[in-house]
Order: sequence, then structure tokens, then C-alpha cells
Amino acid sequence: MYYIGLDVHKKTISYCVKDVSGRIQQQGTIPATRAELDSWMKTLPESWTVAMEATIFTGWIYDHLLPHAAQVKVAHPVMLRAIAAAKKKNDRIDAGKIADCLRCDFLPECHMASTEIRDRRRTLWYRHLLVRQMVQMKNRISGLLLETGVSHNRQRLHKVNRTKIDIPNRSESEFENFDRAVKMILTKKKPGKKRRSRKRVSASG
Repeated sequence: MYYIGLDVHKKTISYCVKDVSGRIQQQGTIPATRAELDSWMKTLPESWTVAMEATIFTGWIYDHLLPHAAQVKVAHPVMLRAIAAAKKKNDRIDAGKIADCLRCDFLPECHMASTEIRDRRRTLWYRHLLVRQMVQMKNRISGLLLETGVSHNRQRLHKVNRTKIDIPNRSESEFENFDRAVKMILTKKKPGKKRRSRKRVSASG
């Protein structure tokens, strides 16, 4: 059995492959892509288990390695730092520390939910985010309409699955005020406040 530690980052993955006695068989860095992982796995010896620290990038790497490895384990980041703390730190050293923890059965493993559950969580989280942003935008539009004196149907604005605002025929000045207020919101400028230009005073001498 060979033990592999991975130090995962946004663009790169550092790896360290050790045998049962702790001798390093392979060590290096590869780009964090599925194609590079496939090429890298072809160079590995048979029967290997791998571990990595839990990060935002862990999910897709875990799913990609799971069909090929004997075991794929994910380490708790806080507990792993407490066990494998070192004065000298770089990506290869961290990968070697994770491989040693895996080899000696000291790895503080955390639960990794199944792919289906993680996909469902992600979908629900982004749906909640979109609904919250939609409500915030409707409240902001309602406030702009009230601020600029444009009458509107409040119930229709806040009704679900309604994107159009029921605004009767209004004068051009009312729409100009509304457009001006929207531009202030988008540019994050508060109405009534102007930036004072600083004049440079050159000292004659």
C-alpha cells in the first residue's frame, strides 16, 4: 500500500507519495485540473490511498479520485494543523505531513458527504441566495419609487413570479427622477452629497 498526501490549492496540487516505511517514492506539483489528475494517476503504483485537507476545492478532487483509489480521506483543517504543525512550511512539506498522518493512522478525518447530498446543498444554498437578493432588490426598487414620488402597485411588485412594475402613465420628469436615483444606487453615491475637489496650492518661493 502506498500513501499519498495532497496539498490542494486553487491552481496547483502538491503531492507526496510514500511507502509503508515512510520513504518518498514521488513528490511534485501538478496543475489543478481533471486532465492533469488523470495523467498523474497513470504514473502511480497500484493500491494507493490518498488524503487531503478540507478546503473549498476538495469536493471535485475527492469525487474524481474516488473511483481509482483504495481510499480517499479528508482531514479536518484545524485538527490537522494541531497535529502536523511545523516551523518550516511549504506545499511539499505539507503534503508529506499529510502522507505521514495517513500512513501512521493519525489523520483527523472529517465526514465527507456524498456527491448527491453536496449537489443538493449547493442547489439549495444558491436558491436561498437568489431569493434573498431578489427580495433585497424589490425593496430597493420600492424605496426608489417612494423616494422619487412615483406611485406604484406595492402588492404586485412584491408578488412572487412578478418581474414587471405596474406604473401608470407618468410625466417625463418623474421618470427622470427615478432614473437619476437608480444611477445613484448603481454608482453607490448618496444623493445630495458631492465630492469636493481639492485644489493644489503651489508655494511661491
